[in-house]
Amino acid sequence: MVTPLEVRHINGVGWYEKAVQSQATWRLSLVTYGKCVYWVNGEKQIMEKGELLLIPAGIPYYGKSIPTVTHTQIVVQLQGDHAQGLPALERSEALRHKPGCYELIHERMKAIQQQWQERPSYYVMMSQALLMEVLIYINRELDRGVIPPERHVHAERMKRYIERHYREKVTKEELGDEIGKTPNYAAALFKSMTNQTISQYVHDQRMKRAVYLLTESQLSIQEIAEFLGYRDLSYFYRIFKRLMGTPPSDLLHERPPIL
Repeated sequence: MVTPLEVRHINGVGWYEKAVQSQATWRLSLVTYGKCVYWVNGEKQIMEKGELLLIPAGIPYYGKSIPTVTHTQIVVQLQGDHAQGLPALERSEALRHKPGCYELIHERMKAIQQQWQERPSYYVMMSQALLMEVLIYINRELDRGVIPPERHVHAERMKRYIERHYREKVTKEELGDEIGKTPNYAAALFKSMTNQTISQYVHDQRMKRAVYLLTESQLSIQEIAEFLGYRDLSYFYRIFKRLMGTPPSDLLHERPPIL
């Protein structure tokens, strides 16, 4: 079983670290904002938001912030008795990768960090499951080979379109028009790059806004559902609980007091 040993959230402009990975221990870093620099086995890697770096056991590295540039990254030190059939953990060289399903990996990495900080019951087992999911996503993309830059560009354009129109019904025809391709091509490309259907991605974007509105606004759940494009309140409840693991009403106690 692959197990996290340490989970950190790095944030700021003064980060620096230098180490050699111990045997049977890997280091997985996902850059979530800005840029930073790594040297792995003497090779320079300028890491940007949306990229991950997996450093194998026994490999020396050091990394630091770029002067005056703020960056954030989630780092997981992980250990396993064997590679679990995952080619990424059988490599002898560092893996730098820009995942098409960045949002999914980011959410899982954030969940691992939260489990590690709060340490609820069975947090180690939950972290193991989330980490295995992250590694499976990475290996699935590696199995498909190098992703052409054009596909990344098209996927990002479609994501940005959805982020502008997430309160509406987003169709494959609209995304096809956005990237100048057929609707079926756009839908297939989106699924292959993000590991989500268009509908799943739209729901995810809506739920992120729902969490913010439930905890930071004074809107009712009905008003939030309608604002996000859900005319049926019970359907909003079902989607929210399925994706977030809790009913929306559970978040209302986190709202700031009315002064």
